[in-house]
Amino acid sequence: MTELSSTQPVTENRPSALREFWYYFSENRGAVIGLWVFAGFVFCAAFAPLLAPYDPTEQFRDHILQPPAWQEGGSWAFPLGTDPLGRDMLSRLIMGSRYSFFVGIVVVCVAVTGGVMVGLLSGFAPKWVDTLIMRVMDIVLAFPSLLLALVLVAILGPSLTNAMIAIAIVFQPHYVRLTRASVLAERQKDYVTSARVAGAGKSRLMFITVLPNCLAPIIVQAALSFSTAILDAAALGFLGMGAQPPTPEWGTMLAEAREFILRAWWVVTFPGLAILVTVLAINLMGDGLRDALDPKLKRS
Repeated sequence: MTELSSTQPVTENRPSALREFWYYFSENRGAVIGLWVFAGFVFCAAFAPLLAPYDPTEQFRDHILQPPAWQEGGSWAFPLGTDPLGRDMLSRLIMGSRYSFFVGIVVVCVAVTGGVMVGLLSGFAPKWVDTLIMRVMDIVLAFPSLLLALVLVAILGPSLTNAMIAIAIVFQPHYVRLTRASVLAERQKDYVTSARVAGAGKSRLMFITVLPNCLAPIIVQAALSFSTAILDAAALGFLGMGAQPPTPEWGTMLAEAREFILRAWWVVTFPGLAILVTVLAINLMGDGLRDALDPKLKRS
């Protein structure tokens, strides 16, 4: 009989990457709450035409500035009341979530794509190119972000599309600097040196070897930028430089209703609460992503 070798390899029951991520993410209770609120926000944005009881631009002239249902004079036909033109507040808030989500997605995708590409180039470029790129980014960062966005929208013309372009340009330097710093830190490590010795080209080093190891801080920054993009788009809409009436964008709704703040509190309170809750939920979720993706913050 042949004896079985007593030196069998021992396999450790290590958790999967997804399970490990959820373990550290779920330790942050605020992040889990933020995730559920954000999921509700995404659901409203995806199915807004089905959830909204009325067309957001439909005017009910017999119900102008009708209060919410629980207040005297209110009706459950308009649970959150109506605005100065008799439009249903609930329908406009639900449809507004679609515009806010669209703004966040477009701004983050454009800013991340451009910023990561320029940051990678800066991290691998010769010294003079790196210096030139970073000085340009420093000049952009020297301007207040909202002021720079206002100037760009004033040049391009007030619209939601131009507001998204302006906000994405303003966000670019943050991703460039973050990506460059991560690339410079990773370039000094042994696995990059080994890949270079093995004959890997510069493009392979940039996109296959180094970039995947720089994604964790970029993902966290993208989550936080999502909420900032919603805030900036609402600010531009409030100033009349973003989405134009009758678009049911939350900032534009605030701008249209500001003169009625004393006699019709609901027309400004509910859009403001929608912005507050959404931005807070995304920021809480971003904190949880940082805890789960940053190895320095993981407890053994």
